[in-house]
Amino acid sequence: MNIEVLHIEECPSWIEAGNRLREALHETGLGVTAITFRLISTPEDAAQVPFAGSPTITIDGQDLFPSGGRTTDLACRVYPTPTGLAGLPTTAQLVDAIAAYGH
Repeated sequence: MNIEVLHIEECPSWIEAGNRLREALHETGLGVTAITFRLISTPEDAAQVPFAGSPTITIDGQDLFPSGGRTTDLACRVYPTPTGLAGLPTTAQLVDAIAAYGH
């Protein structure tokens, strides 16, 4: 399983997204799974991956929260959460998405 957090330098949410992702992987029994962090620096970088804003979390090259909104804009992403829009998904949302992905 290849897990990546695609992010831009200016996005403040990617570090906490990584922390929540580690916690979610632990909760789903995948705690030993490595996470790769990929800095998206240019629109060309963004065009090469399923980037939908920072942070975009992918498993095996697929957006864990598909929105149909791929972009080459170097911008932050917002996620719908139980408490409203946020710059990253909740740990519970990550657990559910990982479980739905299957392993």
